[in-house]
Amino acid sequence: MTLTAGSGPVNILSGVNLRVAQGETLAVVGPSGSGKTTMLMLMAGLERPSSGQVEVAGVDLTQLGEDALSRFRREHLGIVFQAFHLIPTMTALENAALPLEFAHHPNAKSRAMEALEQVGLGQRGDHYPAQLSGGEQQRVALARAFAARPRIILADEPTGNLDEETGARVMELLFALQAEEKTTLILVTHDRSLAERCDRVATMHSGRMEA
Repeated sequence: MTLTAGSGPVNILSGVNLRVAQGETLAVVGPSGSGKTTMLMLMAGLERPSSGQVEVAGVDLTQLGEDALSRFRREHLGIVFQAFHLIPTMTALENAALPLEFAHHPNAKSRAMEALEQVGLGQRGDHYPAQLSGGEQQRVALARAFAARPRIILADEPTGNLDEETGARVMELLFALQAEEKTTLILVTHDRSLAERCDRVATMHSGRMEA
């Protein structure tokens, strides 16, 4: 992944070679600016590599157009960001159901409610984000990510905006959901103790990976 700056090309990622098995949990660690989030965005098809291949669930994302990428994400991926990215004018239930609605799922609301119940928010479905704590908002984001039962969850510093105790509870929930659904999990984190809970830890430095 190379970007062009005023001073010339800047290598964001270089020579990254990574294979993740189905159902595996992988933590990606490294200093800020090492390329962790950029790599996650490439995996999600939200960024395009300057060269090379990104193959996810047997599909080469570099060969897909924007519409096909959107459909691929909808059908295969759940994404959890550090910022919760909930829509403030929609209830917790509506936020959790949103990707299912886009996919024309026949039981979007009932499946979203099941997901909210999985994260302990079954009684908060009619509440808006502003009426929820930070931890509750991140749990809604988890419900949204898992509602469609994706094959892969990409999580980028999912506890970064939470206090330590709340973050620990959210991560317990994330790992419990991953185990229950047997989902592949790729977790970007600065927390080494959290990373060591994964099956494998990969370290990034200056756009390169040490797997």
